[in-house]
Amino acid sequence: MEKWNNRTTGNDFVLLGLFHQMKAPELLFTFIFLVFLMALIVNVMMMILIWLNSHLHTPMYFLLSQLSLMDLLYISTFVPKIVIDFLSGRNNISFTNCGIQLFLFTTLVGAECLLLAVMAYDRYVAICHPLHYSILMRPTVCAFMVAGAWLGALLNALIHVVYVMNLPYCGSREIQHFFCEIPALLELVCADTSLYENGLFISGAVFLLLPISAIMASYGQILSTVLKLGLNMGMRKALTTCSSHIIVVTLFYGTAISKYFLPKSYHTVEQDKLVSIFYTILTPMLNPLIYSLRNKEMAGALRKVLGRKITIENRRKNGPWLQKDFTITEKKNVQQINCTLP
Repeated sequence: MEKWNNRTTGNDFVLLGLFHQMKAPELLFTFIFLVFLMALIVNVMMMILIWLNSHLHTPMYFLLSQLSLMDLLYISTFVPKIVIDFLSGRNNISFTNCGIQLFLFTTLVGAECLLLAVMAYDRYVAICHPLHYSILMRPTVCAFMVAGAWLGALLNALIHVVYVMNLPYCGSREIQHFFCEIPALLELVCADTSLYENGLFISGAVFLLLPISAIMASYGQILSTVLKLGLNMGMRKALTTCSSHIIVVTLFYGTAISKYFLPKSYHTVEQDKLVSIFYTILTPMLNPLIYSLRNKEMAGALRKVLGRKITIENRRKNGPWLQKDFTITEKKNVQQINCTLP
């Protein structure tokens, strides 16, 4: 692998990335690439399963499909650029592409923060107000909340990107990161950014602290309701879903808060990169795995799709006229049809 090219042309930035100080960068690159492939597979599979199975056409699974979409876009914002830079030996990024990457990153982070709060509200209504669930989480309301999450995140990202990309950059254009991020870019600005950093802190509080406060309040009410009603079968199923959501929330918010709200003296550039790898690359792969492995309905939908595919392949191979190739379900369907015939 040729040496990294740190020279800029015009308004290019240099992403110092993850590999420039490593003795064996191939190992980390292979790991990231495999995680990326796994994230693509599991998130696309999650969305396809929810779309194909009519039993999963509920608000909870609609929100899960939105989370998978966000994770898919999220990891695709960074890893392709990392792969291209590693294979080409170049780590430049143009001013325009840096702005686009920053916009996508800020939008997806904000949207996922708000979506996780909406998902917690969905579980709160399902467990604490089950008789009103069909009204409070009807399709129009659910779509409105998801659209609000996307639009709020888009507006927030647009404001930040327009401001940051119009700041005066001077001296070194080496970004101590593997993607364009606001804190890393502010290090290159030759102007006083203290006022903007205060505004950035407020924005972070709105998109991180307020949603997680709402999530904690929702799960506090859920726990109180469960303790009052006891652990019957329905409650156990609900708690299983809630526990999956709590794991996802802990992974995402925990790393984001440690990155953006701890004082700079408590973390270094290398630590920031490791934390960023976790919530930008690992979390999009882990989210669908956590939900699918702990969700019996998702597992059942996957078995149903795989079983249907195997049955169709057997029919094509041996012919649909062979009675021995009929599954038990198909036999029952044939008997029911014969009973209904005059």
